[in-house]
Amino acid sequence: MEQVQRRRGAELEAVLLDAAWDELMESGYARLTMEAVAARAHTGKQVLYRRWRNRAELVIAAMRHRTGSIVEDIPDTGTLRGDVLEVLQRMADRFALLGPDTIHGLMAEAPDLDPEVYSRMTGVMATVVERAAARGEIPTADVPARVLTAPTNLLRHEIFFTHEPVPSSTLTSLVDDVFLPLVRAT
Repeated sequence: MEQVQRRRGAELEAVLLDAAWDELMESGYARLTMEAVAARAHTGKQVLYRRWRNRAELVIAAMRHRTGSIVEDIPDTGTLRGDVLEVLQRMADRFALLGPDTIHGLMAEAPDLDPEVYSRMTGVMATVVERAAARGEIPTADVPARVLTAPTNLLRHEIFFTHEPVPSSTLTSLVDDVFLPLVRAT
């Protein structure tokens, strides 16, 4: 009789996240269940619930596993404009990959998400602004939080209400017409 080796730690988490991603891509967000992900990963759903409180958290973790984390790889193009455009492009690409149904499903379950999901981009943008100040592009990194999050929040708004991929011209406008003037005015 063949003995099945138990998966643990990072190996188990990778299997779970791959199963969640595959289930999401195959079934869509509306039909994704913890039971289906567990079955695909050949484990019990309690294994999932020990790591993620709900399917929204699982999907976000699967997305980060599949596409990488912006927080762990903050762009450094050498310019404030370039860095912010790259952050927005990565977000837009990620949202395009997920599709509007998944985005709307996640938004519907937003109250069930850890608040950290929403605060992550503030830290990313603060780092981008701090680097720009250190390079001398702007006089200070002391920028109000609402200004820091303006481009990412406006991008989320675009994605949520348009149901279409966001063109690069929109990203450029968010940076050139909104964000940079606000930062320079600060």
